[in-house]
Amino acid sequence: MSRSLRHLDTDTFDLYYLHRVDPAVPVEETVGAMAELVRSGKVRHIGLSEASAATIRRAHAVHPVTAVQSELSLFSRDLLANGVKAALDELGIGLVALSPLGRGFLSGAIRSVDDLDPDDGRRALPRFSADSIAANLALVDRVRAIAEARGAAPGQVALAWVAAQGAVPIPGTKRRAYLEENARAAGVELTAAELGALEGAVPTGAVSGARDTEEGLALTDR
Repeated sequence: MSRSLRHLDTDTFDLYYLHRVDPAVPVEETVGAMAELVRSGKVRHIGLSEASAATIRRAHAVHPVTAVQSELSLFSRDLLANGVKAALDELGIGLVALSPLGRGFLSGAIRSVDDLDPDDGRRALPRFSADSIAANLALVDRVRAIAEARGAAPGQVALAWVAAQGAVPIPGTKRRAYLEENARAAGVELTAAELGALEGAVPTGAVSGARDTEEGLALTDR
């Protein structure tokens, strides 16, 4: 911790995440240690990542959890159905949505596996197999049509959908043009009709391929 603070030239972290819940360690123990960092002044707020509703409740009982980071997009909506979002709303915990563009799919820039660099880790994900990409392009094109009717980029509409769920999206990109495009999504407020159209365009269960490898999913607390 001290080395991290020194490297970042700061005295305090505003938000300190437990990025994966260790099934071998009671979350109460881990959050208790994180609470000590708050009391010492090294951390202001604590967060969890990819945690189940039950784990979030147990952690929050030890020390207030400020934010939970989990994957949420039109392509990955599990936490809306598995009780996680409901628990966050009940406890007053913020939701930070990672991969809000479906790991890049919903930007509209990926049309085949060849659009990914040879060393791109997404090539190992089931959702990015050649067959899954081909199947999922139909869903992306439906989102694109809704975006075009709105006069926005598909990625902007996808980010606006995440924001409409009460989450803070954190899209990642290596290109400045996409960074600026994503930032403009903050000005896109979807109507009830547009939200309904998006739900119909990407029905629950329609996406082909798992969002992560079996090994990756095994690290998610469910």
